[in-house]
Amino acid sequence: MSDRTIALVGHCGPDVFMLKTAMQRIAPTSPITVVNDTQSLDAHVEDGAILLVNRVLDGAFANDDGIELIRRVTAGDDAARALLISNLPNAQDEAVSAGASPGFGKSQLYDAETADRLRALL
Repeated sequence: MSDRTIALVGHCGPDVFMLKTAMQRIAPTSPITVVNDTQSLDAHVEDGAILLVNRVLDGAFANDDGIELIRRVTAGDDAARALLISNLPNAQDEAVSAGASPGFGKSQLYDAETADRLRALL
């Protein structure tokens, strides 16, 4: 497993704390950063960060649709590695169709499958 950056994209403060805690347990040597605007997102995409994208984005993005953001960043030759954070199965299916790796919901943060999915991307 590499020390690839994990970018928490479009999450509110309480969710950032919860996600950071879980990600530090799963990937203790990976830097974790918070992304709440398009400029920061683009920089992390260029750097090859793993993007953990909220279904409904909080922050300064063109719109608040996390699945549309995934569609944009996973298109093309330099596709980003992204997954959706959502408990809704239909949203997960839509995100995978848009180019994401299988994601997980906040209720699954401490499941072994969640750790395996993240480690597979790292």
